[in-house]
Amino acid sequence: MEETDKIQRKLPNQEIDYFKIGKILLSRWYWIVGSVAVCMLVAYIYLWYTPKTYSSTGTIKIEDKKSQISDLTGAVSAPDSRSPYQVQSIISVLKSRSLLLSAIKDLDYRVSFYIAGRVRVSEIYPQKPLNIDFVKFDSLNYYRGLINFKPLTKRTFLLSYSDGGSKLAKKVCNYANPITIGPTTFTIKYPVGINNETNYIFKFNMPDDYVDRVRGALQAGETAKYSGIIYITEVDQNPQFASDILNSIMNEYVVFDREQKTQSATQMINFIDTQLAFLAHEVKNSGNTIEEYEQKSNIIDINSATANSVGKASALQSNVSLLKIQQLALDQLSEQVSKEKDNAALSFSIDDSEVPGLQNAVGKLDNLVAERNSLLKTFTYNSQYVQDINSQILLIKSTIFNTIKAIGASIQKKLSYYNGQLSQVNQAISQLPVAQRDLASLQRDFEVNDKVYSFLSEKKLDAQINRAGILPGATIIENAQPNFNAVSPDDRDIHRTAIVLGLAMGLGMIVLIRLVNPYIYDKETIESLTFIPILGVIRKFPTPIDEDSTQILAISKPRSIFAESVRSVRTNLSFLASEKKSKVICVTSEVAGEGKSFIAINLSSTMSLIDKKVILIAADLRRSKIHKTFNVKNDIGLSSYLANQCKLEDIILNSSQANLDFIVSGPVPPNPSELLHSERMLNLVNELKQTYDVVMVDTAPIGLVSDAIPLIRSSDINVFVIRSGKSKFYAATVPQRLAQEFNLNNTVIILNAYQEDLLHSRHYTTKFTGDNTGGRYYYYSDYSGYSGSDYYLDDAKRKWWSIRSWFKR
Repeated sequence: MEETDKIQRKLPNQEIDYFKIGKILLSRWYWIVGSVAVCMLVAYIYLWYTPKTYSSTGTIKIEDKKSQISDLTGAVSAPDSRSPYQVQSIISVLKSRSLLLSAIKDLDYRVSFYIAGRVRVSEIYPQKPLNIDFVKFDSLNYYRGLINFKPLTKRTFLLSYSDGGSKLAKKVCNYANPITIGPTTFTIKYPVGINNETNYIFKFNMPDDYVDRVRGALQAGETAKYSGIIYITEVDQNPQFASDILNSIMNEYVVFDREQKTQSATQMINFIDTQLAFLAHEVKNSGNTIEEYEQKSNIIDINSATANSVGKASALQSNVSLLKIQQLALDQLSEQVSKEKDNAALSFSIDDSEVPGLQNAVGKLDNLVAERNSLLKTFTYNSQYVQDINSQILLIKSTIFNTIKAIGASIQKKLSYYNGQLSQVNQAISQLPVAQRDLASLQRDFEVNDKVYSFLSEKKLDAQINRAGILPGATIIENAQPNFNAVSPDDRDIHRTAIVLGLAMGLGMIVLIRLVNPYIYDKETIESLTFIPILGVIRKFPTPIDEDSTQILAISKPRSIFAESVRSVRTNLSFLASEKKSKVICVTSEVAGEGKSFIAINLSSTMSLIDKKVILIAADLRRSKIHKTFNVKNDIGLSSYLANQCKLEDIILNSSQANLDFIVSGPVPPNPSELLHSERMLNLVNELKQTYDVVMVDTAPIGLVSDAIPLIRSSDINVFVIRSGKSKFYAATVPQRLAQEFNLNNTVIILNAYQEDLLHSRHYTTKFTGDNTGGRYYYYSDYSGYSGSDYYLDDAKRKWWSIRSWFKR
């Protein structure tokens, strides 16, 4: 027995029906079509109102170039030490405000012209339909608003503009006459070939007005890692402007790059010029002093010994002066390195073996400082990238200071040596006569200044030749060309996205509604929730039914699908408790409104048609409507009998249909539950069983009150009604709980008011095979898919798109 119960309690197997899933999704095809249509409409409006943007691209190659002119000087130049951050530094320069301002100034930026359309205003750069000349224009204070131009006659035109507030000012002007709007005065010459129907708009600009527009749409990057080729892209609503500004930016960067590379030579030239300016005055004064002294002292020339001493002293003093200049250059470099100035450089050539290493270190320091400045525009000072650069800068600075210190020590040794030699020569000169000694001193000063001046002049010439031979490291490989194919918005991509989004929305609505649906719609859902067998499915009647169910539809519409479904339930019901001569059938549900009274009435009427003597008892003493269905009074009924206020024959009423009697509920008693639990109620049922083949009992909802419990426990068949689209998932578990709690094996379920709606149907198919053998299952049909078979008078109406329906008409 226990093994049989286990088999009966096992839920049937359900497998995913992929074909049914497809039918579910297609059941609301008009939702999907509507969603796609809405998304396509939104896409059309978006494309209508959104201005198109165009992209232009140019490429620059970054490489180290060496001119053959620099070989003439033998000048030492620091090699370019490229680091992983160099590309980012170049991109930062390309987007810098100073470079962009220089590039914008190369364009005709002063006046912008637009054409007003139905939806938006479009710029017509580089066209200049109006010839505008400025009479008074202050770059800091000028009229910045839009000005509408409309030609009137060959001599006059109308200007419309905002007066600074919400009002629109209008002014009729003459061509070639000064016009003042705000602080700006200008003239407009008569335009030739202008379209009088076109509404032109113009505004005045300064380069700063374009910076944000250009910088916000400027993109740059390396085409391939370590390739040294950088692409630059500008996106703008005007394709010609995008290409023009991009070419101007690349040209300005080439100029900037060359200026950066010549800055070191320029610093050396400036340093030498400072020294030469001082020495030129000293040389001139020394020459004049010698000439005056010779005339005053009547000395025509000095002897050879004196000349030899003067020559040695001049040579030594010249070396000392040059070493001091070198020391000055080192001090200047040390100060630049300490302050981390951009483009630090050695301002004077030093003849020392350590100079190339110093030049290389200074070049690396310049690159690292530039990279750090670039990174600080993106990262904070405490970020890891910046800290790594700082560590490298500290290391390079330490190397530079050590090199400067070593070179300085070498210069000091040379100075000590030269000063010692100079002291010996000075002693020899001091032995000369006074006149010759003074002349020798003057002659020595002149020769020292002259030699140093000549040496610096040669170095200046070398630096100038070196600067002339420097080539820019940036080369424009490909100039930007106007691209008239819009990059945004992409019509195809927008339409494709709209279709995909529409499909997703339509399918999403179907899935969402199914997910939030709390109601039972089909038999597969019931079969997945309970092992209580389904006795049958009663179809929903296609036409409206009055509130009181005054029509017994199974009889009034005998050839309807509804009537056939009731007969199917009647057939299965006849096999239950078949060993009993008289059956007590109790009909209940979880809550009111699920159609238990409707089912009880129609089952009673159909059973009476097969020569079964049936009596219907309205056992819902609280809210019964059976008396309204049969159109009788409810003054006396079951409650009256149970309260010992009348006899049995007083409450049994005959219907217009043969073999069908009924008992109404009677007045609502104060104690309905106690009356139904009484012994008198059980005796009533037993007494009726002696007369009738079927005692149909319509009880109160089991989920709301407990009135029906004694009737359920004593009945032969318990029918639990679940209404499609009305009963929630919990309702399917109620009959199972009743069967388990009261040890009932005569409980069945009827699905009421079923209509085929694939949207809410379960996407599983029940398989009554294999392990389900031994379970109690009944054959029935939900009559889905049989419309159009011409077996029923209420076949579903044919759809308007059906070709067959037009021929039938």
